[in-house]
Amino acid sequence: MQKLKPVVHPTAVVGPEVELGPGVEVGPFCVLSGRVRLGAHSKLLNHVTIFGTTEIGEYNVFHPNVVIGDEPQDVTYRGEERCVRIGSHNVFREGVTVHRASPRGEATIIGDGNFFMQNSHVGHDCRIGNYTIIAGGALIAGWAQVGDRALISGNCVVHQYVRIGRLALMRGLSRTSRDIPPFCIADETHTVRAINTVGLRRAGFSSETISALRSAFAVLFATRRNLKLAIDELRAQGNLLPEVEELIEFIQSSKRGVAFGPRRRPIDEEV
Repeated sequence: MQKLKPVVHPTAVVGPEVELGPGVEVGPFCVLSGRVRLGAHSKLLNHVTIFGTTEIGEYNVFHPNVVIGDEPQDVTYRGEERCVRIGSHNVFREGVTVHRASPRGEATIIGDGNFFMQNSHVGHDCRIGNYTIIAGGALIAGWAQVGDRALISGNCVVHQYVRIGRLALMRGLSRTSRDIPPFCIADETHTVRAINTVGLRRAGFSSETISALRSAFAVLFATRRNLKLAIDELRAQGNLLPEVEELIEFIQSSKRGVAFGPRRRPIDEEV
């Protein structure tokens, strides 16, 4: 079977080091400059800019005014060669920005199947997992990590070095300078409210697992207490499910500290 040749609009500017995979479409007024590799069947609609050393997988879609691989917003950056690595089947809506790594890093890395809504930003050296949703206006600062299937809602702010756990959910307009544990719903200022029950159901988790996580959440976050003592209490129960172990290990490995529970006893809400 013959491979499809890339299609490049005559108004696009494609540098000599750029490599375009089969079936790639580069629309009007796009600019590709530097050591850019664009995987098969990816599509740049129009006015897309991709800079630097940037590796992009297959079947990605870039909407107007997306900028990938520009310099990090780091005052120590002096033009060092740093890169962006992006997987496959991602969607970047209007105005999304993803910056290359800083002098102290190597790469900004994005996995597969993510959906970045309009004007969201991924800072230098971030690690974005797979199948996340980063909603409009969300800002993810440098060195942050976002776990698989996490959802960061509109206009959220994630501080540098913060980790957002797998299947966590940040509600709109929330902000965090602490780690958000996996499977949890967070809002306001790094406050966790409940287990992300709806997200877990949609991801195919069993009722037994969801119930176990809700019980663990109650021990850990129903009242503000010493988390080490709360974890010891959970461990004493024995026979913990892998997802509860994941929750505990995330908390124990935190360097910035994890989000607080609410000041009053939470209502286990669904969203």
